[in-house]
Amino acid sequence: MKIFTIASKKEEKFLRTKTADFDFDKANKKEIQETIKKMRKIMNFASGIGLSANQIGLNLRLFVAQLPEIVNSKNRKFYAVFNPKITKPSKKKIVLEEGCLSVPEAYGLVERSDKITLIGNDKNGRKIKIKADGLLARVFQHETDHLNGILFIDRTKDIRNMNHE
Repeated sequence: MKIFTIASKKEEKFLRTKTADFDFDKANKKEIQETIKKMRKIMNFASGIGLSANQIGLNLRLFVAQLPEIVNSKNRKFYAVFNPKITKPSKKKIVLEEGCLSVPEAYGLVERSDKITLIGNDKNGRKIKIKADGLLARVFQHETDHLNGILFIDRTKDIRNMNHE
C-alpha cells in the first residue's frame, strides 16, 4: 500500500476530502487490528511519526501516531485513534517546522496550540480522552487536520523544499 501524495491530482483531491466517521458496528475486531497493524508498518517504514487513514486511501476517521525514540525514550506509546476530535486547545501557540509524508520533501512553519485534549475512540470503540502537549499535541493536530481534508501546507505561508533551501 502506498502513501497518497499531492503529486497526483486524484490523490490530492482524496487527501483534501473530509473522511467518514468510523462505524464500529460495521467492522470486526480482526479487520480493525489488521488496519492498525498495516498503518503502523507503513508509518514506520516511511520514518513518520503519524499517519492518517486517508493518506493510504482509506476513507476512515483513524490515525496512528508514535513519537520518535529520540524525543521520548521513556514512553514510546503507540496511538491508534478513531473519530478524533480536538478539544480545549491552549491559547498558547507554538510555531514549529512541519513536514508530511503526503507532501514529500517540503517543510513549513506552522502555528499550533501547545496543549490540547483529544477525544475519540480506541480500537475497541471505547471513548478515550488524551491530554497532550508539545510534539504529541502537534502530531495529533496534524493528523486530525488530515482527516478533515486539511494539509499542513494550507496552514503555512513558508513552504521550503528540502532540496532547494
